[in-house]
Amino acid sequence: MKTYFDCISCFVRQALDASRMITIDEDIHEQVLRKVILLLGEMDLRQTPPAMGQKIHRIIRKLTNNPDPYLEIKNHFNNLALEMYCELKQQIENSADPFETAVRLAIAGNIIDFGVDGELEQAKIEKTIKESLTDKLDIKSLEEFKAAITKAKDILYLGDNTGEIVFDKLLIEQLPLDKITFAVRSAPVINDATMADALSVGLTKIVNVIENGDDAPGTILENCSDEFCQRFERADLIIAKGQGNYETLSEVDKNIFFLLRAKCPVIARHLNCECGSMVIAKSSTPIML
Repeated sequence: MKTYFDCISCFVRQALDASRMITIDEDIHEQVLRKVILLLGEMDLRQTPPAMGQKIHRIIRKLTNNPDPYLEIKNHFNNLALEMYCELKQQIENSADPFETAVRLAIAGNIIDFGVDGELEQAKIEKTIKESLTDKLDIKSLEEFKAAITKAKDILYLGDNTGEIVFDKLLIEQLPLDKITFAVRSAPVINDATMADALSVGLTKIVNVIENGDDAPGTILENCSDEFCQRFERADLIIAKGQGNYETLSEVDKNIFFLLRAKCPVIARHLNCECGSMVIAKSSTPIML
């Protein structure tokens, strides 16, 4: 997916929000904004939004001398999601269709995205979870996803954000664990999940977890490690969570199911759905839930 003009203002907003979150030093804020604006002036709009996001957050980490500016936020939302875990797991087990409920919750977890919402609060997460359990669902798309899982021999599950990975864990527990490898970023970027987060929420205890070799807020295959790319090619089904993975992989010729919430107008238009929708999109064919 290319970068659209409407993405530009979001990049600037994200850079300012992040620098303000890290420090009250307005000189740093100004340095970040000036460097980001210069970078945007040279940007190749044929690149995906996460390609620019990667550069922006490298600038922020360098100028603030902070290798993981969102660490406190990441730990907070991992812990918050873990507090919800047992109750949500019980809801899945007691539901008429545990797989459907787990899918709904996994998509609901995609709301925990500080690249889009820098002021996310617990109340919004709880509201999103509640809505996800009652929203109208396209059974055909759900069954297609379920059939693909049953047929697959080797599944690569691409994670997205911290906190959200606990919701992913709930879905993974409904899947054939021996088929699944879960992938995380190799270094901090925004509140995306790394190996440390996978360890902290217990994902490494149930499935194999690997790093993708990159620090982009998505999966830019040409930047990923050879080991990850080989694993990507070997998989006969890829489950990709979140907007960043959709933006970077939507035009890749693989058997991919994207699970996400369309949290911005650009993504919603690209997916032909309303902003805020829960979405399952198979490769280049979007299906709104």
